Formats: sequence, structure tokens, C-alpha cells
Amino acid sequence: MGTTFTFSNRCDYTVWPGILGTPALDTTGFELATGKSRSIQAPAGWSGRFWGRTRCNFDGLGHGSCATGDCGSGQMECNGAGAAPPATLAEFTLGSGSGTQDFYDVSLVDGYNIQMIVEVSGGSGGCGTTGCVHDLNRRCPSELRVADGGGCRSACDTFGTPEYCCQGAFGSPTACRPTAYSELFKSACPKSYSYAFDDATSTFTCTGAEDYTVVFCPSLHRGSIKWNAGNVSEESLNALSDLYARLASSSRAITKP
Repeated sequence: MGTTFTFSNRCDYTVWPGILGTPALDTTGFELATGKSRSIQAPAGWSGRFWGRTRCNFDGLGHGSCATGDCGSGQMECNGAGAAPPATLAEFTLGSGSGTQDFYDVSLVDGYNIQMIVEVSGGSGGCGTTGCVHDLNRRCPSELRVADGGGCRSACDTFGTPEYCCQGAFGSPTACRPTAYSELFKSACPKSYSYAFDDATSTFTCTGAEDYTVVFCPSLHRGSIKWNAGNVSEESLNALSDLYARLASSSRAITKP
């Protein structure tokens, strides 16, 4: 028995979801207009990721590209290609059969381009909503900001050093610690992956889920944000952004002890 994935666009602009996974699904990319939803089926054991492409331009034959999240295929269908960073990712590994767990998360490890949450219908054993409802593009540090303001790059993508990318001598949870940049992402989106080893608060499980809904721009649907917004005000997030920007400018390798 398979799992249903429903994509819902609550943005005030069109989003083009991209899909990469094994085995390949019926579509690997499509157009989703404002206020529209679309469902697709995935088999047991499927593993892959979804993301939202923005500011796309495709012709009548489906040829074109996107300003953010582009998969480089030159087409609306991604055809086995992943998202170019920065891109907000929803990642899934479905259980192989009845009674087995699904694992899922929303990741900012490859940067951020769009607000996105994952909601679960049915199932047992956690099945929590996760994702990012705050617009990180509005408070992205200048050194991480994409030129047109449509995305916020990760520190790894920007600087490429082992301590930011959790590689080499920093390739373990004990050696690779949160940085000023990942802490900024985490403060705004506490349930999302902010760096490679952010597993404890960012990986979710569910057994027997009937449907996973991937919602773009959930903040425009006020009923969906209470779980995450909590007591984190816009003023607090802006203050954190200013603080981390100052810290990062004084040292590009700030890590928590």
C-alpha cells in the first residue's frame, strides 16, 4: 500500500514543486498555481525529497528554468536532478510495509528559498508537523543573501570550509557544532534541520500515515502556524539576525562550545 503526498500552494505566487527520489514517481516537477493543490502516490519504501521552485519561466513545451530551486534539467520535469541551492527541502524515507516507520524532515542545510511545512494525516507514533513558517529571506545575513533576495544560502555553500560543511576533521557530531549562521536558522525555524548533525530536534517519525501534505507559504494560512510560531516574535528574530550578523562578521568560524 502506498502513501499519498499532497502539495498545497498558499503563496500569493505560483510555485513549481520539484521531486527527486527512488523509485521515480509519476511526475518529477509540475506547476502549482496560487490556491491550488495536487496529490501524487508513492510506493512503500520510497525515499526522496521535495522542494519549491520559484520565479520560473517555462514555454509551451515545458522548457525553461527557475530563479530558485532550479533542477538544471532545462524542463519543468526535473528528470532525476536535484535542487540547486539555496532550497528548502522536505525529505522522506517511507517504511517498507505495514507497521514500519516513515522518517521525514524539513531541511535548511542546503539553504532556504521558501516557507514550507509538512503536515500529517492519520498514523501513530509522533507524526508531528514540521517545517519553517518564517520568511528567512527577510533576515538573511548579507553575506548569505542571494543577489535578488529570493534565497538565503547556507554557510557551507557560501564559504565551503570544513567547519561549516561538517567535513574532514569536522565530519562528526562532536566535532561539527552549530555556528552563528545555523543558530539564526534554528531560532527562526526550530523544527527544521539547520546543519548536518541537527538530528535530535529535526527528524520526525510516523507509522501508518495516510497522507503527507507539503504546504508552501503556510504563514498565509494562520491556522497552520501556531505549532511553530510560539513566542518567537518578529522583533526577537530581527534582533537575533542583527546579533548573529555582527558575530559572524567578526569571526567566520564561530561555533558553540
